[in-house]
Amino acid sequence: MWIKDSRPFIIAEMSGNHNQSLERALAIVDAAAEAGVDAVKIQTYTAETMTLAIDKGEFFISDKDSLWKGESLYQLYEKAHTPWKWHAPIFERCKERGIMGFSTPFDDTAVDFLEKLGVPCYKIASFENVDLPLIKKVAKTGKPIIASTGMTTVAELDDLVRTARENGCEDLTLLKCTSSYPASPDGTNLRTIPHMKELFGCEAGLSDHTLGIGVAVASIALGATVIEKHFTLSRADGGVDSAFSLEPAEMAQLVRECRAAYEALGEVSYAVQEQEKKSLVFRRSLYVVEDMKAGDVFTEKNLRRIRPGLGLAPKYYDVILGKRARRDLQRGTALCWDLIE
Repeated sequence: MWIKDSRPFIIAEMSGNHNQSLERALAIVDAAAEAGVDAVKIQTYTAETMTLAIDKGEFFISDKDSLWKGESLYQLYEKAHTPWKWHAPIFERCKERGIMGFSTPFDDTAVDFLEKLGVPCYKIASFENVDLPLIKKVAKTGKPIIASTGMTTVAELDDLVRTARENGCEDLTLLKCTSSYPASPDGTNLRTIPHMKELFGCEAGLSDHTLGIGVAVASIALGATVIEKHFTLSRADGGVDSAFSLEPAEMAQLVRECRAAYEALGEVSYAVQEQEKKSLVFRRSLYVVEDMKAGDVFTEKNLRRIRPGLGLAPKYYDVILGKRARRDLQRGTALCWDLIE
C-alpha cells in the first residue's frame, strides 16, 4: 500500500473554492503546500457531465437548510466546476511545490482526460460510489483508488470494493464520510473506521465535512491513514464550499495535530521510556529524615517516603520499620540495604 505504515496522508480538497479564478486556484495550492499537506485534490466534471439543465423539481435545490438553496443543480455545478484547461497548470504547481496533485472524476470522459494527464491516483466521491460502471473504468487504470463512503450501506460498499478489485484495483482506501454540509460530529461515527478496515481488508480514513479539526485528529487514534478536508484561502471570500473549509492556519494546525496523534499511538509498552529516564530521580523513595546513631530503630518519625528517588523503593517501608541502622546516618541520607542491620 502506498500509504500503509506511514504518517497520515493529508489531502486538501480545493473543490469549487477557486471561485473561477486560476490565479486563486494556484494560490490555494501554494497555501496548502505551506500548510504541510501531502496532496491537493480537485474535481473533474462539467455541468453537462453532472446533470441536466432543468431548474425545477428534483433538479432544483429547495431545501431551506442547504448552503445552495435556490440554485439548480446545473447552475451549482457550472459555478463550482474546475475548468479542464486548468488541470495541467494546477498539477504542475503541485509538482513544483513537492506535493501530489490528483482529482475526482465524475464520468468516463473525466477518467480519459485525467489519464492523459498522468494522474497518480483517483478519488471516488460519495455521490458516485454507487456508479459501478465508473468505478470499473477507474479500476482498470490500475491506479490507487480512494473512495468516500457517504450514504452507503454495507452491501453497497461491498459492491464498490468487489467492482474495484475485480477490475484491477490492488490499492484501495475507504474514507468514512458523512455527506452533509457541514456535518456534525455526533453523526460521524468514527468507530466505523477500524471496523471498515477489518471488514474489507483495506486502508481506511476520513473525508471530513465537520467544522474545525477535532474530528479529524480523533480519527487518527482509530486508525485513519488518510484525511481529506476542504480548503480555502479565506472563508470570508465566499465560494460554494467555503463555509465548511479550513483556512491556511487551520490546515497547518490539522497537519501538526494529526501527525502528533499518529506519533503518539506508538506501541503497547509498559517499559520506562527513554525520555522518562531523567525523571526517575524525582520519584518517591525512602530517606532518613532525622540524624540517627548506629543501632537506632527506624520509625515513622525518622524514615519517610519522599522525593527524590535515590533511596529504596517505598514498597519496602513497612519491612524496614523496626529494623536498626548499621551506622550513623545524617538527615537526608537515601536509604539502601547496606545501611540496615
